[in-house]
Amino acid sequence: MSTPSQQNNNTALSVLTALFFMMGFITCLNDILIPHLKAIFDLSYVQAMLVQFCFFTAYAVMSIPMGKLVGKIGYKGGVIGGFLLTAVGCLLFYPAADSASYPTFLAALFILASGVTLLQVAGNPYVTLLSRPGKESSTLTLVQAFNSLGTTVAPWFGSMLILADAGQTASKAEQISSVQIPYLGLAGVLILLAVFVKMIKLPDARKIAEEVTEHSHDGKTSVWQYKHLILGALGIFCYVGAEVSIGSLLVSVMEVTAGLDHATGARLLSVYWGGAMVGRFLGALLMQRIAPSKYLAFNATAAVVLIAVAILFGGGKVSMWALLFIGFFNSIMFPTIFSLATSGLGKFTGAASGIICTAIVGGAIVPVMQGFFADHIGLLLSFFVSALCYLYILFFAVKGHKADEAA
Repeated sequence: MSTPSQQNNNTALSVLTALFFMMGFITCLNDILIPHLKAIFDLSYVQAMLVQFCFFTAYAVMSIPMGKLVGKIGYKGGVIGGFLLTAVGCLLFYPAADSASYPTFLAALFILASGVTLLQVAGNPYVTLLSRPGKESSTLTLVQAFNSLGTTVAPWFGSMLILADAGQTASKAEQISSVQIPYLGLAGVLILLAVFVKMIKLPDARKIAEEVTEHSHDGKTSVWQYKHLILGALGIFCYVGAEVSIGSLLVSVMEVTAGLDHATGARLLSVYWGGAMVGRFLGALLMQRIAPSKYLAFNATAAVVLIAVAILFGGGKVSMWALLFIGFFNSIMFPTIFSLATSGLGKFTGAASGIICTAIVGGAIVPVMQGFFADHIGLLLSFFVSALCYLYILFFAVKGHKADEAA
């Protein structure tokens, strides 16, 4: 029979599934916005990737300040604040569309992403601290499966509500305004979620973190003294960079090399994110029996092999499906790297989350790098950038997460 404390933790974890769903949903809408805005404003690949650059640069700029904020207002307060700030960013899409200005869209995206950053900084450690000891990776993977559900639904949502109102016969003004109503709707949902979280009672994870620290005797006085955290943060940089690069360019791959139209490509993108959802549900079960580090190593290897297949076939349906299937192997990477990197940190967990979420800036830098190579050496060949990212994750899975054990 579960104790009242366990039941309270389970309630909190259930609430956090809504948080992760919304984060995935909003983030994945960028993959619809990129080709949409690229066509409207006649952008190069590098210019179009500024959508991801502005979105994920918010992680670099805001994560550590948000980590300090969570330390003051608590994890619950961080979740509420994150929902509200994200809602403000969504609301700003309305005046951005009226202005018909690409830089104004980018500014709105930065504010929206700052709210998502706060949700990430508060949400991930909240889950690991509420998990049963030894089950952090599988629990975070299970909760993040709902993040993948959001990323799976988002392309269909975007293709129906954004692209459907922005067909080739529509004027430029009509194409731009097609983003207004969907993002207003998102703002309303986010505000309702903030009110709901405010009304319910959730456990104080900061007390749990203090208890973990009291039982730790490693003698470390700063979060920066944990080598496996630093290596794990670099792993998150590489993972998010590769995942976002692939997701951002997949529609273009399907259009350029497989001859599919824009809307069909957007709908097929759900296979990429849907694979991540299936992989996370499966991974949450398998990591009850398989060491998370070994599972991570296998998935990183599979991603490298699939990219190699896509490049070697030089386009067409084989290359397209090889890249789409990478989503399945991406599935457990973020939660597993996060839980391995924050293992045993106790009271430093909140600060560690800020550092790791700063590393999500990989989603800003790597796509622009890959966009540069796409412009200069070809779309498919540019995927070698993502392959290098997965090779580093393989290193972290095999050796990097053990850095402090070796010290």
